[in-house]
Amino acid sequence: MARYNGPSCRQCRREGIKLFLKGDRCMSKKCSLDKRPYPPGMAGQRRGKVKEYGQQLREKQKVKRVYGVLERQFRNYFKMADKSRGVTGENLLSLLELRLDNVVYRLGFTPSRPMARQLVRHNHFTVNGKKVNIPSYRLSKGDTIAVAEKKKKEPYLAESLKSRGDNQIPDWLALDRAAMSGRLSDAPRRDSIQTPIQEQLIVELYSK
Repeated sequence: MARYNGPSCRQCRREGIKLFLKGDRCMSKKCSLDKRPYPPGMAGQRRGKVKEYGQQLREKQKVKRVYGVLERQFRNYFKMADKSRGVTGENLLSLLELRLDNVVYRLGFTPSRPMARQLVRHNHFTVNGKKVNIPSYRLSKGDTIAVAEKKKKEPYLAESLKSRGDNQIPDWLALDRAAMSGRLSDAPRRDSIQTPIQEQLIVELYSK
């Protein structure tokens, strides 16, 4: 499957916001966006005003990069969101939030979504007691996500949990630090997504 293998910081600079693709580094003095707050490339500092279509396209690209999904995956998520009841844009973000790799990141088991995706693939987590190694696995209300028994002694998991404060865990998730597990207590709500996303622009893009 195709996957972007270039510098992560380049994506943050292109979108103009911190996507937190490298975890704690994004909050340190080493963050490239803080040093060069403009798009990459020779014309990065000379780019003119972005037109309406360009704004819509950039918003779609930003959300894809935040959640680490490819074009076909993203289009399928949009189709599901469009067919569901409610506001299409909010449905789309809810579907993306319910991905297993995103929930692992949200619970604080990893400092970034790319790392969460890698650990899920390497059988580090279970869902309702069963091993699941599919990052895009869609969780449901009431599901329990836990670190696999053989992986609980891994130091990077404990360090990541320790660095994540309780106030950083979304209120639709319940974390048990001692058991190294979490529970999906409710459906994701729009106001719990802190990343600056204008989902309406994406809806407008696909409505053309």
